[in-house]
Amino acid sequence: MLKNKISPSMMCADLFNLYSQLKELEVNNIEYLHMDIMDGVFVPNITLSNDICKQIRKHTSIPFDYHLMITNPENKVDWFEIKENDMVSAHIEALNDVEMFVNKVHSYKAKAGIAISPDTPINGVLKYLEKLDFVLIMTVYPGFAGQKLVEHAMPKIKEMRDYLDKNGYESIELEVDGNVSFINATRMKDLGANIFVAGSSSVFKKDLTITEGTAQLRKSIN
Repeated sequence: MLKNKISPSMMCADLFNLYSQLKELEVNNIEYLHMDIMDGVFVPNITLSNDICKQIRKHTSIPFDYHLMITNPENKVDWFEIKENDMVSAHIEALNDVEMFVNKVHSYKAKAGIAISPDTPINGVLKYLEKLDFVLIMTVYPGFAGQKLVEHAMPKIKEMRDYLDKNGYESIELEVDGNVSFINATRMKDLGANIFVAGSSSVFKKDLTITEGTAQLRKSIN
């Protein structure tokens, strides 16, 4: 059985207190740091740059979970400081050459994944599963934190997990990103997700400390 993991979205972190927040995430044994990379073209927002990611890398040993919401991602993998055991995903809607993208990610001994936006069916990903380490299902539209859950995206979690398990891909992990609240996280887990991108509705929830939010999210997914 795949281990349930938490990947806090660093676009939701307090950049003015980032060092202390990184240390608190480390104390809570966070598995990944989710790096939302947006270029203002594929999505209508601009977020963490490769330079910011490199600065964060200097102060933590937690592996990165790069989520590339950018155009032509296969041509830009090498822009980023990718390390062994990192995760790197790009959107099927933006990829022109999936195999090129996956091969580049694997050249760094990192894990390669494909992300799917809420309105995109899973079919386009299936032919690439032999080369993938994980699939990321978006349950909000990519671009902004704090959005309402897109309910019609939820069944795709189960559809993907069922397909993986029935076709010899049990080791492929299934990540979810979008309004992963404590309640929604339990629903997502029950549908088959095992990596949870945590933002303003859980780990970085305003009325909770990171430690409190992480503990409550762990309870929701275990």
